[in-house]
Amino acid sequence: MAGGVALRADTKSPNQKLNIACIGVGGKGDSDCNDAGNHGTIVALCDVDANILDKKAAKFPNAAKFSDFREMLTKMDKDIDAVTVSTPDHTHAVAAVMAMKMKKHVYCQKPLTHTVFEARTMRDTAKKMGVMTQMGNQGSAADGLRKAVEVIQAGAIGKVSEAHVWTNRPIWPQAPGVTKRPDKRDPVPESLNWDVWLGPAPERPFVNKVYHTFAWRGWWDFGTGALGDMACHTANMAFRALDLGHPTTIAAQNGELNPETYPGWARITFQFPARGAMPPVKFMWYEGKQDGKLVLPPPDLVKGQRERDNANCVYFKDNKWFFRSDKGKVKDASSGSFLIGDKATLFSPDDYGAESYIVTTDGVEKVTGKPEKLPSNNKGDDGQKAEWVEAIAGSKVMPYSNFDFAAMLTETILLGNVAMRVGKKLEWDGPSLKVTNCKEAADFIKPEYRKGWTL
Repeated sequence: MAGGVALRADTKSPNQKLNIACIGVGGKGDSDCNDAGNHGTIVALCDVDANILDKKAAKFPNAAKFSDFREMLTKMDKDIDAVTVSTPDHTHAVAAVMAMKMKKHVYCQKPLTHTVFEARTMRDTAKKMGVMTQMGNQGSAADGLRKAVEVIQAGAIGKVSEAHVWTNRPIWPQAPGVTKRPDKRDPVPESLNWDVWLGPAPERPFVNKVYHTFAWRGWWDFGTGALGDMACHTANMAFRALDLGHPTTIAAQNGELNPETYPGWARITFQFPARGAMPPVKFMWYEGKQDGKLVLPPPDLVKGQRERDNANCVYFKDNKWFFRSDKGKVKDASSGSFLIGDKATLFSPDDYGAESYIVTTDGVEKVTGKPEKLPSNNKGDDGQKAEWVEAIAGSKVMPYSNFDFAAMLTETILLGNVAMRVGKKLEWDGPSLKVTNCKEAADFIKPEYRKGWTL
């Protein structure tokens, strides 16, 4: 597929190759842009940081350069078929929705959005405009994840009533006592368009190395914390396999809060109703460190397991979950998931759900083989882009992390952040996009945008 694929007859591109514009080309945007270039022609690059932009332009010298995606989309409308969006979380929706309203196909990094309302808007806009979409949680393109989904839905572990998902994040500054808003301002570098970087977020002074380029993840105004950053990866397999949709309640236990940054740790409980023959599910999320120890699922969660030499086993030791393979190799499962069925437990010892094991009192058996009903991909980031581009070209295979699914996943996950901020158990009316027992939650479901920015 190198060099692009032929597009459907309704493409705007005269050369019948996919013309792609990349919004955000540093960090994850660096590889997103490169991967997109394997499957189409990069015609425009956009980044608020001229240094990052110029570095990427050296690889794609024929691409036009912009610091503001609004200017890029307006000026190059007829020359762009699709866009990638790899900016900080708070500008995902404003960029992607503008592009979709112009009938551009969109690949957007995870989490799909910064707020619950934005996720619903992304889903609705994609459907209305009929564009092909994909969210960048690359585990979706792993055969191991797709096989695990099939195995669970085929009943291999029985009926699942609980799911436990955890991460070792945050690995960036957040929480009271760790970071606070600086009471100073630094000169904005000539290379940085700070106004566009802020986007819809409330205005604040630039401070060197505090927000741009990495630490924004821990600030309420810009990132989505550990939950938003990682759950679109780590909860992805469980969410798909259990066919989860709107939760009914969301409750959070967490560390100290402040108005600026996410807490240092959290346990969040999502309750989901029955889905057809599937029973109700309690979905638990764990993040961060409490009193210096990782917040993890309880040690007695997996029955009948203990540390064994030279045998597959899952065990808890020294406040960590471990997996030992039959070759004797020990893996520290600092992130992963357990799905608790009435016949067995499924254990995945990584961020992406690409590797999984069925755990019983008799032992541990690896889930192997290619998916049988779901299409095989197994090519990670680049495979996700390929699947997206092939769908644009007319493939009957829909992108596996299209916005219809990805927005529901993101919307649900971000409700955990709302529960943290409100400090109450939320009762959620998903179809109405409304917390029914707590009026103050509305401000966090759909916060105000800075003047000049809109969906």
